[in-house]
Amino acid sequence: MSELTIGEISKPRFEFRTFGQNFTEASYRMARLSVPVPEKLWCRESDEIYIISSTNDLNNTKIRDGKMDIKSYVQTVNGLEQWDPKLKAVFPLSKTRLIEEIFPAFMVDLPALTQDSYCLEGFLAVIENHPDLQAVNIHKQRYAYMVNDTICELANVLVNGARIVSINSESTQIEDIQKTISDLKLTGVENINYLQAIKRVIGMKNLPLAN
Repeated sequence: MSELTIGEISKPRFEFRTFGQNFTEASYRMARLSVPVPEKLWCRESDEIYIISSTNDLNNTKIRDGKMDIKSYVQTVNGLEQWDPKLKAVFPLSKTRLIEEIFPAFMVDLPALTQDSYCLEGFLAVIENHPDLQAVNIHKQRYAYMVNDTICELANVLVNGARIVSINSESTQIEDIQKTISDLKLTGVENINYLQAIKRVIGMKNLPLAN
């Protein structure tokens, strides 16, 4: 059994994550079952911008701490999704990088790019003018735990100001996540990733969250 450390890069992890309005029982059990985690991880807050594409469900694309971050979907095994970190690029981004790496991840037609490089504001202006893309402001307040050697989290998430709650378990070991789902009494709850949750909240997909 491989051990994971919160915040460290590992081989692509499998993830269970869901979103809704209330996970009181699951979060209580998560806190009670967790081993101690470093104090710096007890509560973390961040402001991020997700780039949501009407044609893409395979690449998680977001901006955090002045970097473009892309994770790509690999596979689903026993209902758990595996995602692989593909790119972390610091702004400004070159026109070549936008053409070869960034816009292919959005899976949309390439817009006219008239500059050799794009700062964050210039890049967001391109996104705003694209008919298939939308920049969504996300604020996260995340509480970290470790249950059954899986990285767990309870998060209060604001999606353009709308509050939802997320709870998750991540690991390279599928069996450990399955045990955690059972221990948290989340068996049967829909696995919803960030892309899907945001699309549901902003009305790009007409589907409910888990509760």
